[in-house]
Amino acid sequence: MISRTAAVLVIIDIQGNLAQAMSDKENLFANTAKLIKGFKALNLPIIVTEQIPQKLGNTLPQILTELGEVNPIAKESFSCWNEKNFKEQLEALSRRHVVLLGIETHVCVYQTALDLINEGYSVHLVADAVSSRTPENRQIGIDAMKSAGAHITSTEMVLFELLRTATDPKAKELFKIVK
Repeated sequence: MISRTAAVLVIIDIQGNLAQAMSDKENLFANTAKLIKGFKALNLPIIVTEQIPQKLGNTLPQILTELGEVNPIAKESFSCWNEKNFKEQLEALSRRHVVLLGIETHVCVYQTALDLINEGYSVHLVADAVSSRTPENRQIGIDAMKSAGAHITSTEMVLFELLRTATDPKAKELFKIVK
């Protein structure tokens, strides 16, 4: 299970017109917001990336609003791991449970997941917070990451794993988030 002391949320490339072209984008955006709120409520770190923002646009305003002071890391490589600033920020956290979400499932999310797994990270792919332009590519990406060793999870599974007990002081706050 995901541990609070080891967890970091990584949000990949939910930006510009690309995000608007995603299959089932409303659920993608809603679940991303829930995870951001949950991680912030638990004071857990969040890393955000943007694929060539000068061409594809910035992180969506509704996501940026939830993020607050988290600054996106610009990247050109499909895998976040190949971006020096991402790698340095992740390694500086000394957290090994990467909760992964974003777009596109079969490209940037997939390549990042495989690189992280190869580097010894425990990757928890949030299946209801990833998307691609087609449902087929989304599913192919999820299946490929599962085969490579990623743990497939959901927004609520992540939040309740982090919470662990209904008696946690943050329980009421997280219950409001998932409703």
